[in-house]
Amino acid sequence: MEERVPAGERGATRITERVVAKLATQAAREALRAERAVVGAPRRKDGGPTASAVVRRSPGADGTGGLATVRVAVELGYPSDIGAQCGAVRRQVVRRVGELAGMELQEVTVAVERLHSPELDGAASGTLR
Repeated sequence: MEERVPAGERGATRITERVVAKLATQAAREALRAERAVVGAPRRKDGGPTASAVVRRSPGADGTGGLATVRVAVELGYPSDIGAQCGAVRRQVVRRVGELAGMELQEVTVAVERLHSPELDGAASGTLR
């Protein structure tokens, strides 16, 4: 019979900033997809939000106790409830990074980099900056 080693003695898993950023990007994409379904905002053509992360502390052997900060950049349809969309992104990023990486997010910054307006599609710009 194989001997089981207690979790605290097996070693540690280090979750990198790149992994946390990918999790945050996917969570933001999920939040915006759900928000679009509610408000009918237009889909972006270039793949969606991007994120960067700084890991302050990796989770312990029990998979908890990690600490990070995240910045998510999004483009949104306009007119829309920008505050509600940013809030939905923030909540989903906190929830999913916590679930999947065992990390508490000390800070989540949601930066709106562009607003897309269907009224301007086909015009010279199409994007409000």
